[in-house]
Amino acid sequence: MKAARYYGKEDIRIEHDVEIAKLGEGEVRVAPAFSSFSPTSPHPVTKEKVPITIGHEFSGVIKELGANAPSHLKVGQNIAVQPTIYCGSCGACKIGAENACYNGGFVGLSGGGGGMSESVVVPALSCLPLPENISLDVGALVEPLAVAWHAVDASPIATVSKAKCLVLGGGPIGLAVVQVLLSRGAGLVIVSEVAARRQEFAKQFGAHHVLDPRSNDLVAISKELCGGENGPDIVFDCAGVPQSLETACKAVASRGTVVNVAIWEKAVPFDPNWLVFREAKYQAVLGYQRKDFEGVIEAIAEGKIKPEAMITSKIRVEDLVQGGYTPLIKEKDKHVKILVDMHA
Repeated sequence: MKAARYYGKEDIRIEHDVEIAKLGEGEVRVAPAFSSFSPTSPHPVTKEKVPITIGHEFSGVIKELGANAPSHLKVGQNIAVQPTIYCGSCGACKIGAENACYNGGFVGLSGGGGGMSESVVVPALSCLPLPENISLDVGALVEPLAVAWHAVDASPIATVSKAKCLVLGGGPIGLAVVQVLLSRGAGLVIVSEVAARRQEFAKQFGAHHVLDPRSNDLVAISKELCGGENGPDIVFDCAGVPQSLETACKAVASRGTVVNVAIWEKAVPFDPNWLVFREAKYQAVLGYQRKDFEGVIEAIAEGKIKPEAMITSKIRVEDLVQGGYTPLIKEKDKHVKILVDMHA
């Protein structure tokens, strides 16, 4: 079959003779329809070795059901795929934190096939049916939106009436957080972003205020926008740079919550007193769980989240490098999500 394969840094190849995986008990064969991606290097955790098929943000159509697959899944059904790989037996999995599995990874990043292929076999539990009013291209956005849903769900959004929120970083995940916050009843959403095009995206998705951190004192202005007495109830750090960490901790309200959504590339300076003197909380989050996919799908179906504008380009898999990875690396400010159409 045809598939996009990762061989190493800056070495992605489109191959036409990739072996089709066998279907096992409790598994589902899916024909991927659309796959989104981020410029992240795959990291195998299965027994597979490089090259591996890529694509961890994808939707598709069920083509075949393995023995003992759940009865609610049907051949021909449109689905979003939760690509989480977890062992089910480690300490994290045993307490229901399979998203933080010590042996975990993702289909399309860590082995197990991927969405940039003509066929992929995944566990039946990974398949979430899409309602008729959610198209397959929007279905490919469920995965990044689930990251945001998980982050917002871990915050005190449910207990703070019309929460005042600051989102640091207007990339794909930051923009997803904005949408989820508004769908969950946030009263005020402030976004900090450097890139002009991403500032426009933030406004488009409903942010009430968009600030450039290079020319604005985020701590002072966010406090002013929140009424002048206290800072934001919740701050989401989606930027993952030293300055965003410091800003988040200094901007948050007394007894507020900083939610770390970013993945950090290296250690950064941190002064615990930034939080101590506010008696504030620091909440780390990672990935998502099934309930987050379910929440996103329900919100899109009900029109509470309208993420179509996140799709800034659609390409063929043959154009993945020049039309996909290159723009996301060299012109990332101009794009939110580039979708690979597996049938184009």
